[in-house]
This record gives sequence, structure tokens and C-alpha cells, in this order.
Amino acid sequence: MAAFLMLSVFPMQLSAMSGTDPVATTSTTPVESAEVRVLTARLTEIKEMDRSNMNTSEKKALRKEVRSIKKELKQQASGGVYISVGALLVVILLLVLLL
Repeated sequence: MAAFLMLSVFPMQLSAMSGTDPVATTSTTPVESAEVRVLTARLTEIKEMDRSNMNTSEKKALRKEVRSIKKELKQQASGGVYISVGALLVVILLLVLLL
């Protein structure tokens, strides 16, 4: 009981997408979709632009676009399931008790 309480107080996050997780059932190799390729191409295009002759509103619009693209790419990249050790133990105990 004490071990259960200690583990639930100090949760550790496990990623189901990590390569070291023995429970992971999905492939860890990222599959690059067409949308991701288009977004990364747009980011490189913006990076290579000559922004010296742009006015401040155009630069501000580009910054907003870059932020939104990076946010969208980050959302697509994160597909892992995070669960604390305490929650994992609770689930296992419930499964054992119910079955």
C-alpha cells in the first residue's frame, strides 16, 4: 500500500511512442505525410526570403504564419500517450480485481 501511495505521489511519464517502452505496439518510425512536407517546404521558403525590403506588417504576418505552421507540425508530431506510474498501477489493479 505504501509503495502504491509513493508511486502515485511521484508520477513518471511514459511515452507509448518511445522506442524503449516494451508495451509500445506502434511503429516508432515517423511517417511523413504530404501535408507535413508542404508545411516544411513553406517554412524553408519563408526562411530563404529576403525580408529586408518588407514593411513591419508583412514581417509580422510572416511571423504569425511561421508560429502557426510550427504549432501545427508540433501537434502532428506528438502522438504519444502519457500515463503516470500511479495511474498505470490503478488500471492494472482494477483489471486484476474485475477479472
